[in-house]
Amino acid sequence: MSHDLEFQKRADAFMERVFSALENEDPDELDVDLAMGVLTMEFADGRKCILNRQSAAHQIWLASGASAWHFEQVGENDWVDTKGRGKLEDVLRNVLEERLGRPVKL
Repeated sequence: MSHDLEFQKRADAFMERVFSALENEDPDELDVDLAMGVLTMEFADGRKCILNRQSAAHQIWLASGASAWHFEQVGENDWVDTKGRGKLEDVLRNVLEERLGRPVKL
């Protein structure tokens, strides 16, 4: 399998796992949609958090408000911020918990 296809497979698997963890949240609090490598999380106030696959860079990007992160895969399952700000799963959980005001399980 090519390096590009392997990246796409792993990035999509991560986003599908996050989508599955969040799709049963109360849609009045958090509405999630996954399509074509983009996971959109919309909050009750209309603000959004976007997770998307950047195939050319082999990264997953996260945007929330004025903040943005770029994550590269390290090892089999970890996506780590390119500026040393932590693992994708931890950063995303922190963003969601801050917005929702309660714990979130990913």
